[in-house]
Amino acid sequence: MKSFKQTSLFAAAAFFTFACGQPTETVETSEAQEVAEAEGQTLTIQPEATMIAWRGYKPTGQHFGKIPATEGTLVVEGNTLAGGTFTFDITGLKIEDMEETDDSYGKLWGHLQSADFFDAENYPTATFEITGVEPFTGDDQIQDVEQFATENTPLAASELSPEAPTHWISGNLTMRGTTKNIKFPAAVSLENGKVMAKAGFNIDRTAWGLSYQDESATADKVKDRFIYNTVSLQLEVAAD
Repeated sequence: MKSFKQTSLFAAAAFFTFACGQPTETVETSEAQEVAEAEGQTLTIQPEATMIAWRGYKPTGQHFGKIPATEGTLVVEGNTLAGGTFTFDITGLKIEDMEETDDSYGKLWGHLQSADFFDAENYPTATFEITGVEPFTGDDQIQDVEQFATENTPLAASELSPEAPTHWISGNLTMRGTTKNIKFPAAVSLENGKVMAKAGFNIDRTAWGLSYQDESATADKVKDRFIYNTVSLQLEVAAD
């Protein structure tokens, strides 16, 4: 039985009031992998229907919002997803739990864009390149792992995953000049020349150098002054 162990990945409290501690529950992560050249029909993503929704956590609260896609393609061989690449605009990040007119919105947005988190001045975009696509079988499991408990413990992997995953997607996620390969369950449909895909998973922001107020220090946990390293992501993609 294949078990998908969620270890650690993405986020920034502000981009994510992220936070997380040990043990953690994030997607399977490894070093960057070679992107195979896929052959088949190339579809163009619909930017208005493609985005990442994010949610970051700290013991005293949560922040959530979206990051828009600017461009991307998917490659389809027959009725099979074979490859793809997407670019997301970090500077276009939106915070949806507060009004843009609030002073706190500007402060949080600016902090997320700063060198404490995304360092958007030097790395204004994030990219994801598919390196592998495997069927999700009836024996596959999404394993939930215990996290440090507070009033705002991050959502479990099984809560974020699509209701009926069809595939495991592997790909290189690049943020802040760092590339890591991640693997997560997704629900993919191909119909009438159009691809729709949904996925939900956790990542550990510190794997990309987003280490502001991480939860590694026990003393900080006791004081509830950390940001979970775990950030929840939900991805929606449409291409034709």
